[in-house]
Amino acid sequence: MKKPSSLLPIAVVVALALAAGAYGWTHLRATGPGPGFVSGNGRIEATEIDIATKTPGRVLDILVGEGDLVSANQPLAHMQMQSLEAQRDEARARQRQAVTGVASAEAQVAMRESDAAAAQAAVAAREADLDNAQRRLARSTDLSRDGAASQQELDDDRARARSATAAVAAARAQLAAAQSAIAAARSQVGSAHAAVVAGDATVARIQAEIDDGTLVAPRAGRVQYRVAQPGEVLGAGGKVLNLVDLSEVNMGFFVPETVAGRLAVGSEVHLVLDAAPQYVIPAKVSYVSATAQFTPKTVETASERQKLMFKVKAQIDRELLLRHLQQVKTGLPGVAWLKLDPQAEWPAELAVKVPQ
Repeated sequence: MKKPSSLLPIAVVVALALAAGAYGWTHLRATGPGPGFVSGNGRIEATEIDIATKTPGRVLDILVGEGDLVSANQPLAHMQMQSLEAQRDEARARQRQAVTGVASAEAQVAMRESDAAAAQAAVAAREADLDNAQRRLARSTDLSRDGAASQQELDDDRARARSATAAVAAARAQLAAAQSAIAAARSQVGSAHAAVVAGDATVARIQAEIDDGTLVAPRAGRVQYRVAQPGEVLGAGGKVLNLVDLSEVNMGFFVPETVAGRLAVGSEVHLVLDAAPQYVIPAKVSYVSATAQFTPKTVETASERQKLMFKVKAQIDRELLLRHLQQVKTGLPGVAWLKLDPQAEWPAELAVKVPQ
């Protein structure tokens, strides 16, 4: 019956220990580097790029796997292009026909020019005949007036003159027709040259579509996902791979409205990642949201979610990222520290420490 009273001193000791612990946690725990600094929880983010097919088709092969580092313009996958290759061959055949058409049209021009030259010579000959006939008619007229020539001779000379005049008109008409034929033949040459240009453009367009069947990396990065597999048929814009650009990495986090108004793009930020707390990574503010929002539940506590917060992005130095591409990972949680007081000095535990 005396055992409960014997436990009383133990309960008192435990209560005092808990009270001391609560006091120590409340009053003696570290409160950060001071009032000139503020922090926010966030995650590492990077620019994502979807590698997609431009035209519908079947995936022929994929040359990379998830997690592979790729360089800019490196081939990543191929699409089957048999149909487009057939269209290209047909377009090339028509292009050759167009080139042959140019040669034929130019030959027609040369032929029509030759016909025109013959017609010009015929006009000259008929004009000479007309001149001779007119001179003879003039002599016959004088001789007939003097009685030295018969009326029949005069009539014959007049008929010859009329015939020569008609022959000159016919020759000139043939010359005009030959010149019109030259103009028509030259227009055919222009059409033939235009057909060649159109054929070249068609071949170039189809070849560009065939080249687009080789999917290349637009920039250096890491393959994050393989969305499609060889043999799958995709529509236009179908995604094949997803890349992350590890040279453009930032941490997104939230700060209260009282802090957002004091931040400027380019402000100094120090990042501490949960996966590597021994390092402090330098960064700069690259974005401050213009509108406030409630902090996501996954980032802050319930009481802090009731405050209006502004999203901020801190960009990590590009050269530092390029030196450590193998170690860069997206999605890692961490803490971003900002210095609000320009006169404050970074404490030793938040001084920049990067891997060598």
